[in-house]
Amino acid sequence: MKHKVFLIYSWFIRTFFYFFPDIPIFMKLRGFFYGLGMIKCGKNFQVTHSAILNSLECFVVGNNVYIANFCNFIGNGIIYIEDNVIFGPNVIISAGKHTFNNNSYRFSKSTPLNVTVKNGSWIAANCTIVGECIFPAKSILAANSVFLTKSGSTENSLYAGNPAKFIKNL
Repeated sequence: MKHKVFLIYSWFIRTFFYFFPDIPIFMKLRGFFYGLGMIKCGKNFQVTHSAILNSLECFVVGNNVYIANFCNFIGNGIIYIEDNVIFGPNVIISAGKHTFNNNSYRFSKSTPLNVTVKNGSWIAANCTIVGECIFPAKSILAANSVFLTKSGSTENSLYAGNPAKFIKNL
């Protein structure tokens, strides 16, 4: 029941603020109202009008986080976003996975997985972050990449590809 209430609350925020322009004051206002339903939300959380944040009760957001147009964050695991993180347009974060049961993925239960985006990172346009993973601090995920790595990632680096691999230190 709690999850459904937060889905309706998230939908209400998105609908009410949809036609407000994407200028800092309104993006901060959206972020403030989204933050009320989160586990923890820092200062200067900015969300554009077309971003979709489902499962607000599973978010931990730090200070100075920006979420661009058409981002979609969903899942039943915890999504940790540390300080000074920027998400480009069309980023997808999925903090869960489907299981196969009764000859179908459709009606089986979802398994929660935690996703962490460390301090000072930039997730570029059209990227996808899935599964149980930690994106390293001060790093860039290049456009159109899919990040699946659980651990062992080097901070202050560039990652690119499908699946994303270490490219170089920054």
